[in-house]
Amino acid sequence: MLCKRFKVTGLVQGVWFRQSTKNTAQSLSLTGWVSNMADGSVELVACGDEVQLDKLTDWLQDGPPAAKVNSVSSENIPLEPYSEFRVK
Repeated sequence: MLCKRFKVTGLVQGVWFRQSTKNTAQSLSLTGWVSNMADGSVELVACGDEVQLDKLTDWLQDGPPAAKVNSVSSENIPLEPYSEFRVK
């Protein structure tokens, strides 16, 4: 089990990015959260199996159809106990 914090930049707010991320994370059995940030980016924490986190990372490179992703950064963080994946 791993947890990663991601920051996604580009046109990622107002394009259903958070809800699409939640749906994708849930389909991958990941837990955590996703939130819009004041600087226009989206931040998320996802916890689960490394293979599933890699699949989420790949999905974040494009996001939902209306998004225009410029960059995705990530870092491993200490394991956090989440029971679900939610939109903040």
